[in-house]
Amino acid sequence: MKQFFVTGISTDVGKTLVAAILTEALEADYWKPVQTGALEDSDSATITRLISNDKTVIHPNSYSFKAPISPHEAAALEGAHIDPNKIHEPETDNDLVIEGAGGLLVPLNDSDTILDLIMPAYKVIVVCNHYLGSINHSLLTINWLLGKGYDVSIVFNGEPNKASEEIILKKTGVLVLGRIKKEPIINKDIVKAYAKEFRKALVVA
Repeated sequence: MKQFFVTGISTDVGKTLVAAILTEALEADYWKPVQTGALEDSDSATITRLISNDKTVIHPNSYSFKAPISPHEAAALEGAHIDPNKIHEPETDNDLVIEGAGGLLVPLNDSDTILDLIMPAYKVIVVCNHYLGSINHSLLTINWLLGKGYDVSIVFNGEPNKASEEIILKKTGVLVLGRIKKEPIINKDIVKAYAKEFRKALVVA
């Protein structure tokens, strides 16, 4: 079984949408270890709403906090401390899609970051969209992961930017797992359509 870790070059770049597409494409299980904010409409709830298959198991968060801020600060507000040693990958015989919180170096506590949750065997999917500064954010994220020895691929989400995409790919050498257009609505049908497009690439990933 394979584990896919979905991270992004920043917050709000489309990680949950990409995680939903991967989960649907593989009929995989889904797990978000650390959730902050929107507990009533969490990322796990969004995944449940967007997928169509009946094989996926949505595993509970290891930590969840009310405030929509960095995990280390959200935990502190509730008098808690995030201990990565207490974050255990759920047992499953299925493929597993894991979604990070924010970007790669978002702090969990004073010493650990989201990066510390990414095991060596995980295949890392970096979600990128285009804005002023996104090339730098993309190169920093991808090259940091490559330097640590991870298997990295990229998903471009939103309005295309040929010049940005070309330079990111030229400077990193990573493969594009897929592209997502700027969709006016996101629902099960949209996710299912993209899942069909992504499935072949995921099988060989």
